[in-house]
Amino acid sequence: MNADIEQVRLARERRDAFKGALKGEPGVLEVLGSGSLARSTQLKPVHDVDLIMVFDAAAYPEWGQPGDSSAGALEVVREMVKRLLGDNGGTVEELVRLAKPRDRAVKCFIDPPEQDDAFTVDVMPVLRQADNTLLVPSKRKKRWSTADPEYLIAQVKERQEKWSHFRPTVRVLKLWRHGIPTKVKSLVMEVLALKCLPTDTTRPQALKAFFTAAAVEVNYGVVDPAGHCGVIQPDLDTEALRTALESARDIAEEACAAATDGDSDGAALLWRELLGDDFPAPEEKGSGTAAGSFLYVPRPVVDAPQG
Repeated sequence: MNADIEQVRLARERRDAFKGALKGEPGVLEVLGSGSLARSTQLKPVHDVDLIMVFDAAAYPEWGQPGDSSAGALEVVREMVKRLLGDNGGTVEELVRLAKPRDRAVKCFIDPPEQDDAFTVDVMPVLRQADNTLLVPSKRKKRWSTADPEYLIAQVKERQEKWSHFRPTVRVLKLWRHGIPTKVKSLVMEVLALKCLPTDTTRPQALKAFFTAAAVEVNYGVVDPAGHCGVIQPDLDTEALRTALESARDIAEEACAAATDGDSDGAALLWRELLGDDFPAPEEKGSGTAAGSFLYVPRPVVDAPQG
């Protein structure tokens, strides 16, 4: 589930190139990392980076107002990116093929579009408010709204400090969602993990506890943990996700029970059933043993930093 370290290094280099170029522009106060890479919960492959540009409200007094100011802010960012980082004459680095304003951010295309792992950087202009929250634009809705992406970054960091397996386990859960028969946004799993993943037990017990609690929690809706942006995925099929969580709970309970009974092979096969073929299967025992018997040899767990 971890991205190749060279891929992570490339993502960092491109992120830092954007930061270095943009933070020196007049009216720009900060350039911050955001998204799953900033939280170190990114799954492989690393194909995008999210950045936040904090502008000085005094330099852009019309920003933050309803109407066309959201589109205007995105155009300012687009022009900066092309001037500083455009692949045809960028004054800092020639990196970006196309900078295209979307609803809230400017999507900057670096690799050729036909490349399987084509890399993009999303740059969102914001204004920082007195309470440290951010005003973010919406070109489609023609208004600005309050958000606090830094809150989630801080919460994930806090959990990781309490339990060194928190971020890797979140990545396991994000990978698990790909095997269920409905679309679930990555952020939904992260927010459920904040509420339902304990930080004071073993990884198997934590997973069992997560699936048990999340199967109930999902019924109440998965909302922005900072309390500003409401429901994270309005089109989420709650019933399908709940059913998948309940099934996962049952398998996790069986796996933990098998481990308690000393059946490590049986436990490994159950975790593999739950988490997919990337989970190591027991190895066949050597000659002189019963046909079909196994010996489970755990893989060493190495958490490659993803942020």
